[in-house]
Amino acid sequence: MIVLKASQDKVLSVLQSVAGIVERRHTLPILANVMLRRSGNALQLTTSDLEIQIRTVAEFDGDSGNFTTTVGARKLIDILRTLPSDQTVTLESSQNKLVLKGGKSKFTLQSLPAEDFPLVQEAANFGPKFSVPQKTLKELLAQVSFSMAVHDIRYYLNGILFVAEGQQLSLVATDGHRLAFASATLDVEVPKQEVILPRKTVLELQRLLSDNEGAIEMQFAGNQAKFSFAGMEFVTKLVEGKFPDYNRVIPKNHKNTIVLGRQPLLASLQRAAILTSDKFKGVRLNIEPGTLRIASTNAEQEEAVDELDIDYNGDSIEIGFNVTYLIEVLGNMTQEMVRVELSDSNSSALVTIPDNANFKYVVMPMRI
Repeated sequence: MIVLKASQDKVLSVLQSVAGIVERRHTLPILANVMLRRSGNALQLTTSDLEIQIRTVAEFDGDSGNFTTTVGARKLIDILRTLPSDQTVTLESSQNKLVLKGGKSKFTLQSLPAEDFPLVQEAANFGPKFSVPQKTLKELLAQVSFSMAVHDIRYYLNGILFVAEGQQLSLVATDGHRLAFASATLDVEVPKQEVILPRKTVLELQRLLSDNEGAIEMQFAGNQAKFSFAGMEFVTKLVEGKFPDYNRVIPKNHKNTIVLGRQPLLASLQRAAILTSDKFKGVRLNIEPGTLRIASTNAEQEEAVDELDIDYNGDSIEIGFNVTYLIEVLGNMTQEMVRVELSDSNSSALVTIPDNANFKYVVMPMRI
């Protein structure tokens, strides 16, 4: 039976859209596979890693009739990548095998029965649906995702807090040393919902979301979230645990404020970072009326000093930071100007965008 017949680029792009979560090595071999379910002209593709499940439907030529199987997702993608993009490829099934043909090439792949494929059990009761433009969610994720923890024993930090309330959707991420907050206005009022999305889900959403205005629908349940966009359905387990009270972490009423160009500050920090040591990424900021001096040293007694002219009349402050934390936030912003609020050398700094309450970044100082 011919399961599908289409151009290489169409088959490859549909497969790639679902294959991001597939692990090459897994205790369950079938999880390396994509499930193909043929029904009329529609082909449904599903992948799972037991915690996340992605499903999409595409129209392909092929034999009409119903058919279901699973086949190695990465192998299929690797083969398709090597074939010319304008070539027509067919996928045919025959006795526990799938045969892929393109031009004069032929590949015979092992298949595993679809009934053994472990689908994610969807929650019975999801909360109300609400939606935002894909572009909006993609921007929000970009503004906070770099602050997620990686492999932290406080597992609730290895992800992003989603808070939907009223007409606001807010995303928060922290690794204990810095915290990023970004929010956007929804078109509808929603009852308060608060969930923690796992890191892998966040990275996959960033890969799949597009910059267009098409909407992404969201629904949250006690232990699951469901996203629907661009013909795809994405179901994920949530992280259980209590996220830190981010409102307490965001400083209020810092008395010293500097507004300066984001790009010059970023370039200056990148220059100073060159002479920091790999283990110790500290830079010293000396802030005085009219001048910001950024300095770094390393174990080889090398030193970098960079100065920026600033419009500032506040206190003189000397404060140390992990330079990576500053470079990452500035590199993920697009605005021309940035505002930095400080109290003294021992208090967290607050980085915001002038005249914009929708983004806040808190970074703790470090001893240098």
